[in-house]
Amino acid sequence: VQLVESGGGLVQPGGSLRLSCATSGFTFSDYAVGWARQVPRKGLEWVSGIYSDGITYYADSVKGRFTVSRDNAKNTVYLQMNALKPEDTAVYYCAADRVPLYGSSWPPVANFGSWGHGTQVTVSS
Repeated sequence: VQLVESGGGLVQPGGSLRLSCATSGFTFSDYAVGWARQVPRKGLEWVSGIYSDGITYYADSVKGRFTVSRDNAKNTVYLQMNALKPEDTAVYYCAADRVPLYGSSWPPVANFGSWGHGTQVTVSS
């Protein structure tokens, strides 16, 4: 199983970035994929995710600004991030696993066994 994030970088406040999570080594269409972020001295925080059936999840902090999507033909999940804020600065990771719906939320970090190495997003003027 391999997950590779790309698309991070430096952007000014109010700008946009699109992250990609390219995957291989498993039946992508059967897996949920989530995006989590981490800042120094803090734990991982889920920001968004998409289940195998296309149901999406967003943390309150990114609702209305981030959009997650998946392309099963390309085994890739995307995170479109608009109206970026300095507090969005973090290393962003994607993670995948076969997980059932978790109510209206998203399963815990521990439920995901496959992770990428992360991509840095810096929002600064």
